Amino acid sequence: MRKFILLSLVLAFNFVTGQELNCTVTVNYDKVGATNTQIFKSLERSLNEFVNNTAWTDQTYKPNEKINCSMFITVNSFDGSNGFEASIQVQSSRTIFNSTYSSPLVNINDKDFSFSYVEFQNLSYNPNSFDSNLLSVIAFYCYYIIGTDAESFELNGGEPYYQQAVNIVNLAAPTSIKGWLQTEKKQNRYYLINDLLSPTFKAYRDAIYTYHFDGLDTMEADPKKAKETIKSAIATLNEINITRPNAYLTRTFFDAKADEIVSIFSGGPSVPISDLVDLLGKLSPTNSSKWTKIK
Repeated sequence: MRKFILLSLVLAFNFVTGQELNCTVTVNYDKVGATNTQIFKSLERSLNEFVNNTAWTDQTYKPNEKINCSMFITVNSFDGSNGFEASIQVQSSRTIFNSTYSSPLVNINDKDFSFSYVEFQNLSYNPNSFDSNLLSVIAFYCYYIIGTDAESFELNGGEPYYQQAVNIVNLAAPTSIKGWLQTEKKQNRYYLINDLLSPTFKAYRDAIYTYHFDGLDTMEADPKKAKETIKSAIATLNEINITRPNAYLTRTFFDAKADEIVSIFSGGPSVPISDLVDLLGKLSPTNSSKWTKIK
């Protein structure tokens, strides 16, 4: 009996510490103006449990290794039954070596998020089927977060998790629900993951790894060299810009990193920045007002 109890405790411990994400899911329903808010609160609670309690990989994550992230769901309309029209803002970060600083990794605003939800329904992810758009979108971004985190520690380390995201896209596409289709605008979930895995965008994955592992993670030991490495990683993105200017992936990079880049190159050991500022203006013209702050 004692052995059984000990085994149960070990399994329970592994289950708790094996989850990969430390995620805060928020459901904002201000736009709806509903008098009965219980279903939104139930949705928020269920999604928090679903994201944080699901074992998304076969890896074991210690509590301090969990990926800090958030999903902010804005409900734009609700039919009063179980139909929701919403957007979802997905963000994640990872702690830099030998510091308490958390570097932003993912910052994506997905405006095509329609789904059905019945209060208290069981949320359980099956990787072999499309069960609902709610589950598929959330699972897609969980794998995207995990994959991008892994990419920042090991070159192409996110491959198995990105492949899981591709599988979700392939299962969802036949439903013709917005956000999954190749025939839509080139800023949806289909293009996000397929571009990421395309050889055309290899420079993006190279930049993610070099920027973080060879750059930020060495900042404490040699800040000037780290800044030069980060500058080189940013320059790598120009390989994409030459053939695919204003590419969606490039935009997601700067949506996450723009403020951090300004901070990195506005203090500490100096490195030449005039060429960097010019390049940043070409790579991300929408952030031009931020680039002028680099001095």
